[in-house]
Amino acid sequence: MLQFSKFQTAGVALLVLLGALFAAPNLLSEETRNALPGFMPKGTINLGLDLQGGSHLLLSVDTKKVIDDRMRATMGDIRREMRPNRTANRDRISIESLSYDDEAGVISLLIADPAEAEEAEKRVRDLTRGGVGGALGLGMRSYTVTADGGRIEVEMTPEAQRFYSDEAVRDSIEVVRRRIDPAGNKEVLIAPQGVDRIVVQVPGDNDPEALKRLINRTGQLTFHRVDQTVSLADAAAGLLPPGRILVPFADLAGTGGPGLVLVEDPEITGDMVNTASASPNSDGGAFQINFQFDNRGARRFRDYTTNNVGAVFAIVLDNEIISAPTIQTPIPNGSGRITGDFTAQEAAQTALLIRSGALPAELETIEQRSVGAQLGQDSVEAGAKALIIGFAAVIIYMILSYGRFGVYADMALIANVILIAGLLSLMGSTLTLPGIAGIVLTIGMAVDANVLIFERIREEMLAGKPPIKAAEVGYDKARSAIIDANITTFLAALIMFQLGAGPVRGFAITLAVGVVTSVFTAYVLTRLFAGAYLLAKRPKELKL
Repeated sequence: MLQFSKFQTAGVALLVLLGALFAAPNLLSEETRNALPGFMPKGTINLGLDLQGGSHLLLSVDTKKVIDDRMRATMGDIRREMRPNRTANRDRISIESLSYDDEAGVISLLIADPAEAEEAEKRVRDLTRGGVGGALGLGMRSYTVTADGGRIEVEMTPEAQRFYSDEAVRDSIEVVRRRIDPAGNKEVLIAPQGVDRIVVQVPGDNDPEALKRLINRTGQLTFHRVDQTVSLADAAAGLLPPGRILVPFADLAGTGGPGLVLVEDPEITGDMVNTASASPNSDGGAFQINFQFDNRGARRFRDYTTNNVGAVFAIVLDNEIISAPTIQTPIPNGSGRITGDFTAQEAAQTALLIRSGALPAELETIEQRSVGAQLGQDSVEAGAKALIIGFAAVIIYMILSYGRFGVYADMALIANVILIAGLLSLMGSTLTLPGIAGIVLTIGMAVDANVLIFERIREEMLAGKPPIKAAEVGYDKARSAIIDANITTFLAALIMFQLGAGPVRGFAITLAVGVVTSVFTAYVLTRLFAGAYLLAKRPKELKL
């Protein structure tokens, strides 16, 4: 029980040395770390918002608009389904009216000719067939369709509304993450809170207003047909035909014009863009934005440019025209460029917005605050003091209470802290003030395991057993209690990690890591030290 083979001893020593190796970069300056050889670990424990300062935002997702936008998109799809389609050998179905009631959440379609009502209903049902939340779209139904004569009504099911609302929150988190951290090298926290809220914490960023401006740009990219039959004067006076909108030019477009009248339903949307990048304009001067469509967008772009050579095509970003080129030739390869008087920064930022995707819903800032660097420094100093004082108190107590075995416990305690630092550095974890509290708590738990073992050994010695036998029985009887207690703590940490956010997760991570390392150091490392002493010296009495 107390005997360790040379292989086991070497394995324990190697683990501690690896922990020290991964923890060491935290004690080095950034310049020193960068100068290390490539095979050496360079990762450090990152400081969270409460330790280094930064920006905190609490955002609300407008999930109602998500449902309305999806219903309006479905209304546009229904309008297209009623158009003639030579490929599918379908004739036009005349529509008397098509509208969407956003209060009731119902699309109403009225067919002009009752004889065509049955075919119109079939097309609508084929369009809305399928579901959400299941494999291959075979889960919950997305829409219910009711028909009464020439009137057809389409409504989204409650299950689909919940699904799309949850999806909007998830998608918003990913879009915000790509905008704030496009390279993936920042330690930002972006997490859901409640049903329709998002917490954003960016350590080291002390300008929440700039952060909010970057996040709140909708990034909605659409490609529209230009209606040149409507004069700008009529459009400015509000005399627009149904399905037409007046959209102004963006300042960066450099046209100086008041805008263009566009067909409201876009031909292509930003979600069909695969990639976007900025580069110098190939025609000389300024910068341009290059984009590549996915298969669906490439087909639409090819068909539209083939059928509309010589027409003006408006590219709209966040309700402003950023480019309005004339289609010179068909574009079959699904790629294109946006030119204009872009500066390098404007082109790069616009490409980032297009690449990161549009926000599925508007985000309203409910709370914003900036945590100053001085507050973070105070938190670091307070946490460090608490850690040092607690650590020193535990070391002194163990030596006074258990003598030589207390020294062994303290050596294991130091190894425990080294292993925690090494593991957190290896995982690239972010350390928050609650995380420091988790480390302090772990130190106490590690000592608690040692106290339990040593008290068991005392009991066995009082029962008349010799030191070696008492130590073997003490470690054996304490094992189940130590494992049971730490498993429950580990499970609690996992639950906190799954259900918590921000600092709660930081506490959960350090607690879970500390549970693993404390069990190893308390039960394995101290047993290695104690066994080596007892088997080498074989004392007849043990002061414990």
